[in-house]
Amino acid sequence: MSKTVLLVDDDAAVREALGQTLELADLTCIAAGSFVVAADHIAPEFDGVIVSDIRMPGRDGFHLLAHVRGVDPEIPVILLTGEGDIPMAVKAMGEGAFDFLEKPCAAKDLLAVVERALKTRRLVLENRELRQLVESGDPAARMIFGASDLVQGLRAHVRRVAQAQGDVLVWGPQGSGISKVAEVIHLSSLRSKRPFLKRAAIDLDALALGSAFEQGEGGSLFIDEIAMLPAQSQLALAEFLDDAPTTRLIAGTTRDLGAELEAGRFNADLYYRLTVMPVRIPALSERPEDIPVLFRRYVAQAAEQSGQEAPPVGAQIDADLMAREWPGNARALMTEAMRFVMGMSELEGARGGEVDAALGLTAHMAQVEQSLIEGALRRAKGQATEAARALQLPRKTFYDKCARYAIKPEDFRV
Repeated sequence: MSKTVLLVDDDAAVREALGQTLELADLTCIAAGSFVVAADHIAPEFDGVIVSDIRMPGRDGFHLLAHVRGVDPEIPVILLTGEGDIPMAVKAMGEGAFDFLEKPCAAKDLLAVVERALKTRRLVLENRELRQLVESGDPAARMIFGASDLVQGLRAHVRRVAQAQGDVLVWGPQGSGISKVAEVIHLSSLRSKRPFLKRAAIDLDALALGSAFEQGEGGSLFIDEIAMLPAQSQLALAEFLDDAPTTRLIAGTTRDLGAELEAGRFNADLYYRLTVMPVRIPALSERPEDIPVLFRRYVAQAAEQSGQEAPPVGAQIDADLMAREWPGNARALMTEAMRFVMGMSELEGARGGEVDAALGLTAHMAQVEQSLIEGALRRAKGQATEAARALQLPRKTFYDKCARYAIKPEDFRV
């Protein structure tokens, strides 16, 4: 929450006394002796509140209130009134002042009103940022692709985590897009207008960490492969986080941090802090139905980048792609799409999009279904029960389909 108070009073002694009261309460006081000086600090993005005397030579508190209302009517203005100024203060409340206090005012009364005004201002600014986020679209929908239940769950979880304020761990297999998900978390949060920094853990010492947190002021710092962070830097990072920095940490890893902790290679304090809000990215092998969606998108991107026409992707290609395990995940699929566009892929024989022009949709879908069953059995090493579970099919239905396509689970055992 912001702690800024713009204090406006032409009396230097009063400004000094009130300024000390505010600073002793750990608030940031910007002192101004006139409307002209104060006006330089008043803007729609001003995240604090204003405390102003009503009676000032030249342009008084009413003039300041009117100016603030014209710039941003939701900036709280607290007016200080002298003896006999109560009717004026009531009039000012009717014109939009947040509250008023009689001078001399007790420190506790001033601080109570200021804290209430700061909370109000914070809520106003957060609501504005949320509206801007909605108006700019949904980063999770724009940048995390797929239609499977797993991906829909991932998008929903990312949105929830983004709105929280704590540190985040994003983990998943190699090539699964960890840095992209980290960026989506940043873009979906109230920090989206602030910096998003990326750093490789292996290169970070304590000095570089401190610099990164400073550069990311109010934004997010993504540290890739956090498990590779040197031991001394892990300790330094845990201490940085204990000081509650304004920069949010988003850590990424492809490793099992629990195993790293047990092996004594990862700092315990850092581990328990990061695992409060973990975000797991499922492997492509867990959601084969997303592969055609991703592949077509990557083909379109590769064609645009190379200045070529995107070749059609047919049912047989979908089936072949879904039957593979893709240990390199999205990154490997992206490489395959580029090779496909350049005419260098093993999928080249299926380019043209149709397995057989005489076949209809039913036959094409049968080919896809057969490839999915074979791929599931391959991943399950011939264990039919496990393959059926992966495809979310009852065992009898699974065996019926195997019989239809003359598939023998034992042929896939190793």
